[in-house]
Amino acid sequence: MDGNRRYAKKKLLEEGAGHDAGAMALLNLIIYCYELGVKYITAYAFSIDNFRRKPSEVQKVMDLLKECMTVLAKIAKHHPIKVNFAGNLELLNAELRDEARKLMGATAEYSKFVVTICVCYCCTDDIVHSVEESCREKRYYHSYIGDSHDDDKDDDDKDDERHMINLVDIEKNMYMAVTPDPDILIRTGNKQRLSNFLQWQTCHSLLASLSTDWPEIGVWHLVKVVIDFQQNYDYFVRKRLQRL
Repeated sequence: MDGNRRYAKKKLLEEGAGHDAGAMALLNLIIYCYELGVKYITAYAFSIDNFRRKPSEVQKVMDLLKECMTVLAKIAKHHPIKVNFAGNLELLNAELRDEARKLMGATAEYSKFVVTICVCYCCTDDIVHSVEESCREKRYYHSYIGDSHDDDKDDDDKDDERHMINLVDIEKNMYMAVTPDPDILIRTGNKQRLSNFLQWQTCHSLLASLSTDWPEIGVWHLVKVVIDFQQNYDYFVRKRLQRL
């Protein structure tokens, strides 16, 4: 979702108006994806690094996040939309954090269409968080279960394996474990970098860099990217099978 500020500057809009347009673009894209039959959509709404911006801009984004929660809650009353918030939610204020958890709880049983909004997120923090959670799990196992085994060597070997952190542990403890790895990653603003977003999850994804700024993204941008993915589908399937 890159280019909100550039869009406002280009259109000679007041400060913060670009974020308003960006929020509307996100809600529109969610509708487009729902109507096109896309099952999962993940949006990078606010990174941990964004807290370094001016307090007024951070507050503007947080206010828009709250408004988006209200809109999504209303949509979910009429359509089976599941809403996730992925990231370190402890960095949100208590009101926003409670609203996010309330919306996730209210839509938890839905599965037809899944919207994941990454907030207070960056991939490096996701990896560190996952490693920390995995270490806690292994420490718990070692402290409360491992001591109950006998001295049989085969059991000891199995215990050693259980104490090791593996790929499954890392991936299940990530914030992004709530949704499958994406088939497509769309980057607006003509940027060629991932900006600390889903590096772990996008190693076999189609990367689509669009020259348009985020508030200008429309349904035809989405259709073009989906068609490009479909034309290369067999290639991406082979790459993912190699990972298994």
